[in-house]
Amino acid sequence: MEFAYNNKIHLATKILSFRANCGQDPRIEFEGRRRGKHKAVGEFVKRIKRIQKKAKAALKKAQEEIK
Repeated sequence: MEFAYNNKIHLATKILSFRANCGQDPRIEFEGRRRGKHKAVGEFVKRIKRIQKKAKAALKKAQEEIK
């Protein structure tokens, strides 16, 4: 049930809840380990912050519309 909720586009934010929290879409099937270089942690943190900033702005807009 939690996976289904997190894998659905949120009405107000227009993004997946999982993407807002983790910065990527949830994996549905096993992909195995990938070999090679991984993205820098700093880039990952910046991407998460951008996604969360957009989600917060969308939620604030939705709250204002409800008022």
